[in-house]
Amino acid sequence: MNISYDSYRVFYYAAKFRSFSQAAAALYSNQPNVTRMIRKLESELGCALFFRSPQGVRLTPEGEKLYTHIAVAFESIEAGEEEVLSDQSLQSGIVHIAASSLALRTRLLQVLARYRRAYPHVRICLTNHSASHGLAAVQNGLADFAILAEGASVPDSLTAQKIDEIQEIPICGPAFLELTEESVSLKKLADYPIISLTEGTSSHDFYAELFLRHGLSFSPDVEVETTAQVPPVVQCDLGVGFVPCEMLYGTPEASGIYPITLEEPIPARSVFLFQRRTQPLSIAAKKLRQMLLEDAPQESGK
Repeated sequence: MNISYDSYRVFYYAAKFRSFSQAAAALYSNQPNVTRMIRKLESELGCALFFRSPQGVRLTPEGEKLYTHIAVAFESIEAGEEEVLSDQSLQSGIVHIAASSLALRTRLLQVLARYRRAYPHVRICLTNHSASHGLAAVQNGLADFAILAEGASVPDSLTAQKIDEIQEIPICGPAFLELTEESVSLKKLADYPIISLTEGTSSHDFYAELFLRHGLSFSPDVEVETTAQVPPVVQCDLGVGFVPCEMLYGTPEASGIYPITLEEPIPARSVFLFQRRTQPLSIAAKKLRQMLLEDAPQESGK
């Protein structure tokens, strides 16, 4: 049986309001048209769905059975429409972001703070990942996009847009203060114990390549999982580490972390927004992406 959606829609509102005239008003129609549609539906189903009473129209037993099923469908549709409209106005929604610990030191957190103030009802799910795990999260649909430093091998299924740059510097603890007295070469720094992120991370690859360009081997003495773990390890005099300038707070005497001036400055590292080529973003994610790309350095997609 091929009964139109409009017929069931008219029936739903007539049954909901127990009134053909109220149904007509809700449908921006008129009562004769509602009556005609109901009669047509009754003819197609072969039974009466309404009867008149002193209180207005009432459902027959067959009408009650039909309404039980129709109401579930239309209430689900209405809930879906309300949810979509709420998302469009950013009164709800959720954004999933995979970010490396290094990327968190860029303007990402400042943008998230602005976004939160503008759209307080949108949930933000921010997870910390290595570059490879962050890209996998986007590929597998577990994140809307990933914010990661350059160095990761980018699958063809993803695009990359540069959103920021980050400058890192070497740091040491009190045991290696001689390194802070004057500018030192990378070659001299290589004679000291080196703290690095674990092998396979973009940071490890970046410094391995940097040392190689200067004819030096890169053999870290201590490896940690995240950039945030470098400062406390440095404070304990386990070696020399590399962190974004933004991670240094207060005076070296107070923090126990001393910046080192290199003769060969570490090149700035680019930070990219990675997303799937074919997967559309939600309205909430699109708005956040737009804010991240505002005033970002121009770079062609990868």
